[in-house]
Amino acid sequence: MKFTLRQIAVFVAVARNDSVSRAAGALSLSQSATSTALGELERLYDTQLFDRVGKTLRLNELGQSLLPQAVALIERADGLETLLEGRAGFGRLRIGATLTIGNYLATLIVADYLKRHPESEAQLQVHNTATIVDQIARYDLDLGLIEGHCRHPELIVEPWVADELVVFCAPGHALAGKGSATLAELSGESWIVRESGSGTRETLDQALRQHSSALKIRLELEHTEAIKRAVEFGLGIGCISRLALREAFRRGSLVPILTPELDLRRHFHFVWHQRKFQTAGMREFIGLCKTMTAGVESSDQIAWSFIP
Repeated sequence: MKFTLRQIAVFVAVARNDSVSRAAGALSLSQSATSTALGELERLYDTQLFDRVGKTLRLNELGQSLLPQAVALIERADGLETLLEGRAGFGRLRIGATLTIGNYLATLIVADYLKRHPESEAQLQVHNTATIVDQIARYDLDLGLIEGHCRHPELIVEPWVADELVVFCAPGHALAGKGSATLAELSGESWIVRESGSGTRETLDQALRQHSSALKIRLELEHTEAIKRAVEFGLGIGCISRLALREAFRRGSLVPILTPELDLRRHFHFVWHQRKFQTAGMREFIGLCKTMTAGVESSDQIAWSFIP
């Protein structure tokens, strides 16, 4: 075997960062040492793994084919080191979750995972669906928990639990007393919604497209809690997951509006790269997610008492 694990680790870091300098920072190496290791790897096999575009390095076709195997090799090497050092656990797990899942479920599951496996490490990133899918495709994350649709041809998508969006308003809003609204009434209201690229916005837009209806969008926000506050302040009506509204509905600070003409059902999904080596940690985490939702028909029925 002519290559070294250090060379492979450098290749993976450069591929993830599109830059030798950023890869050097991630590996705590000098830029010179990082560049040398990558150059040695390419010279060993008289090949190129990247296209040089200015100061940016982009994986070429060979590099793209090599990356998943290189990532798997580094992960298995980390596992071997863990065993040789006498440490238990599953090593490091990099998880990405969309905002509703990340804010209301994923943090709790990560905490449970780390309590069960105290020698393991976990990283949780919370972004919208488009960002999580992109990070999974680039091997920046091991596993994604998403609310929106994923159409990337190289990613595996597995349903997790059903979820439902609900339209809501402040208690003093005119629609609060009615309890329901027609599409015509909804079209006349000002809306506070999630940004494009989020699974929540995608579900709402898809439901409206089926009726060729459009909304008067007053404000777009990236966080569900910010949308709840804006609606409470009377800026308009909103539409987010019932899971995120459970406590607000109980307190009466927000009021649900029934929308019989809109199909706002969806699913939460697991997503990972089809060429990604599925580690024991990934399997354990997915198992904990499924245990959490066993026996429930939708996300807002999860019975953990400390979930809002």
